[in-house]
Amino acid sequence: MSGEGTETTVSCEAAAGGGGGGSGGNGHKKRDSLGAAGSPAHLIIKDLGEIHSRLLDHKPVIQGEIRYFVKEFEEKRGLRELRVLENWKNMIHETNEHTLPKCRETMQDNLNQVLQRLQAVTDSVCRLQQREQEQKQIHNDHLIGSENRHVTQWDDFMKEQHSAQAEVDEEHRRAMERLKEQYAEMEKDLAKFSTF
Repeated sequence: MSGEGTETTVSCEAAAGGGGGGSGGNGHKKRDSLGAAGSPAHLIIKDLGEIHSRLLDHKPVIQGEIRYFVKEFEEKRGLRELRVLENWKNMIHETNEHTLPKCRETMQDNLNQVLQRLQAVTDSVCRLQQREQEQKQIHNDHLIGSENRHVTQWDDFMKEQHSAQAEVDEEHRRAMERLKEQYAEMEKDLAKFSTF
């Protein structure tokens, strides 16, 4: 049935459109042949045009729905979004005007204190490192001096040992010579006694 309606509408529109779109007297002749504006044929064509626009032309309905949606959105969400944006703006303003300067002052004060403490700690560490190096140098000097003393003492000890060894060797040689002489005399005495 809708197919028949479209054919009828198209033919009627063609008939109606042909009357309005022509140039010259042909259009007036067709309009006159259809009858006056209040004639039943003209009313039927007009009703068919309205039916066509309501059934097949959805632009006005869509535009109405869009207007309704935009109106509802603006009424319901618009104020809420505006309040949210206003809150954000106030918070950003508060942050820029009050919070950031306070944070900057606090950071600068604390940063100065931290830098002073860091400088003091650095100085202390430098002094400790210098003391440690001095102590290491003293310890190394002490070790070197002690080692030199030990070497000197060892050399003196070895010299004493050599001289003592020489003395002992000399005393041993003399004792051996005395013993040889003594044994030689004893052998002579024995030789005298053996002749008896």
